Amino acid sequence: MTLIQKIEDGVCYLRLNRPEVFNSFNREMALALQNALKDAAGNEEIRAIVLTGEGKAFCAGQDLAEAMDPEGPELQSIVKEHYNPIIELICTIEKPVIAAVNGVAAGAGANIALACDITFAKKSAAFIQAFSKIGLIPDSAGTFFLPRIIGYQKAMALFMTGDKVTAEEAERMNMIYKVVEDEELDAAVGQFAKQLAQMPTRGLGLTKRAVNKTWTNNLTQQLAVEEALQTEAGNTDDFNEGVQAFLEKRKPVFKGK
Repeated sequence: MTLIQKIEDGVCYLRLNRPEVFNSFNREMALALQNALKDAAGNEEIRAIVLTGEGKAFCAGQDLAEAMDPEGPELQSIVKEHYNPIIELICTIEKPVIAAVNGVAAGAGANIALACDITFAKKSAAFIQAFSKIGLIPDSAGTFFLPRIIGYQKAMALFMTGDKVTAEEAERMNMIYKVVEDEELDAAVGQFAKQLAQMPTRGLGLTKRAVNKTWTNNLTQQLAVEEALQTEAGNTDDFNEGVQAFLEKRKPVFKGK
């Protein structure tokens, strides 16, 4: 089993499970993750998603043994059929997707972590844009997200050198949300994800949709997006519950609808 899945308290935990190769992706694991993300998107009981790795690493990127196998998938197929769908799913699922980086995140593994909505990391974790070490370019939306997150100069330096970025450095340059002590990662992410799973899921999803639009919209277009999505959010049960709870001076009980 290349992917371990658990649902608890409205949170779907997805754990990459090839620890003997630092959770590097082969076709089986890539397709398993795609299917699990699709299932989580359509399951109303799931209101937040956590992606992490088994063992010492988060994900070392592509399994190069598969990439070099004459009978294995070609490089174009690996990018097109394995990674691109994963990134599209992470970015378009209208539920919070949280990365819990439990060790090294390299190559596609680093960029999958950065594509998540919110990224936590152990203090001992690290991020490596390892592509230049083997003559490749960053994929898995690395060239899209990293320059937008940390700026052109820093992103280009990391792309070209492949230098390791510690978790603490990543937090300082706003690459990730938060660093926690190694032994606290699971508890911190679990508590955070459970909190999000109890919030108005539709509203969070619409927020994610609006923010995704801002990459390409001008101000006028983005204001129109906000107007339309705010109207949609105002028609949800959770909006009615939130307002009623405010008026009644009690804690709201959101259903994610």
